[in-house]
Amino acid sequence: MRTLFAITIVLLFSVTGYSRTASFTGQEISDTIDLNFDRNLDSLLNLWFVRNAPLYSLGELERDTSDFEIPDFPDSVYIERLSNIISVIDMTYNGTVRNFIRVYTHNRREQVEMMLGLTDYYFPVFEEILDSYGLPHELRYLPVVESALNPRAVSRMGATGIWQFMFGTARMYDLTMNSLVDERRDPVASTHAAARYLKDLHGIYNDWTLALAAYNCGPGNVNRAIRRAGGSRDYWEIYYYLPRETRGYVPAFIAATYAMTYYREHKIVPVATEFPLFSDTLMINRELHLMQISEVMDIPVELLRDMNPQYRQDIIPARTRPYSLRLPVEYTTKFIDYQDTIFAHRADHYLSQANLTAAPSRSTRFSPSPPPGRSAVTYTVKQGDNLGFIAEWFNVGLSQLRNWNNIRGSIIREGQRLTVYVPSNQTDYYNEFNNLSFAVKQSRKGSTPSVNQAPLNESGDYLYYTVRQGDTLWEIARQFPDVSDNDILRLNQLGNANRIFPGQKLKIKPAGLLSPPDINRTNLRSLHRLCGDYGALVS
Repeated sequence: MRTLFAITIVLLFSVTGYSRTASFTGQEISDTIDLNFDRNLDSLLNLWFVRNAPLYSLGELERDTSDFEIPDFPDSVYIERLSNIISVIDMTYNGTVRNFIRVYTHNRREQVEMMLGLTDYYFPVFEEILDSYGLPHELRYLPVVESALNPRAVSRMGATGIWQFMFGTARMYDLTMNSLVDERRDPVASTHAAARYLKDLHGIYNDWTLALAAYNCGPGNVNRAIRRAGGSRDYWEIYYYLPRETRGYVPAFIAATYAMTYYREHKIVPVATEFPLFSDTLMINRELHLMQISEVMDIPVELLRDMNPQYRQDIIPARTRPYSLRLPVEYTTKFIDYQDTIFAHRADHYLSQANLTAAPSRSTRFSPSPPPGRSAVTYTVKQGDNLGFIAEWFNVGLSQLRNWNNIRGSIIREGQRLTVYVPSNQTDYYNEFNNLSFAVKQSRKGSTPSVNQAPLNESGDYLYYTVRQGDTLWEIARQFPDVSDNDILRLNQLGNANRIFPGQKLKIKPAGLLSPPDINRTNLRSLHRLCGDYGALVS
């Protein structure tokens, strides 16, 4: 994970000595650091909040401060205030933390006032989701460091969104990214993903400061720092062994927590925003353009964009799956009442540019040979179908279905004919699916045993699965109740989910015999792979 907000600063910061309550001699932040920090904050906040959206009472920022004295406090006050913050995350105070506190409370007060104005909108979302995963509520301050609460933030490394997810990590945590949607920019979906990722990291280290460091630079870098520090798992003892851009990450988090808690004592006043305090989410099942909503319901399109930043082109591409739409709560009933009008309003104009209709199937150019013991049946795509549903109905892998029909992405069109290879003795059963309703097909899902599942071994403890061409570990796990891809990784002592091959036999533990999830070397390897880091593992 790379942070856009802190990366410029921490590359230039160096620690001048530290302890849990290290004294600060009054040294000032250097002009170079101050300049780079200011530029980064300005680029983050002005990029969206100031320049593109009329959500702020900017007059509040233009008050005369010629006679205004910014408060400052001795170290003892900062130490006491940090100790009074109720937190399971260590709030160490030292010179580096003091430097960051000064930047938040002195140098860029106006930007902090803007972020404080956004907390009424974002923090309830963060807190509810963090609480549902049993995580500390203080983690709500992490996006302040990561993105300055800007869901459209993009780092120089490509990390995107309010929680700054890299592409590979986002994929592993089930965020959708394509030409029209980037759920890394969705405050709700990305917070769920970040909560799961942070919980996994804490499960490895059982220490929140190390988990935060790993969130920034990857567990591989943290593990190497631990080894170089002689096995110490104290963040401040491994500090100098961490990458330079990570050294200031935890101090910045502590300083952000302080600044957002004690802003009144520093005479920082939140700037009022026009973000609604109460909003609601609707699930959209048809393609829709934000301008259709804006024009029919008379909502500023800028507000719709800022409440739904995950839609890259203002298009909700809900053709094969539902997508969320966040609206001010007072507009949700009106949307339901006028939805037919909204969906019909200038649809040809706004949606023709999206090119959402799937390309014709290329199956006429290439027809794969039927797998042994299987025969082809043809299924005609109906409205509301998607490839995932069809694969489940026919008990085949999603990648197999794509391969058999020369489909590269996930888009299919109504009326498209798909070839599916099913067990030769079950063709009559599967041919019926062309004449069944969606509800009946859903009820039949998984009702016939998968021909790929091998019987129990002699001990009765395990199932064995023989890997077929095109299988993925995730698709294999879905064929067994209450089995995840991580369960298969652990049971077969696999270090990489991508290194399975046709003919390989995988041991599968039945649901009744599954052990509770644990954190071990396999989990750690998976997290290394997520962060693009294959460094030394902690023994």
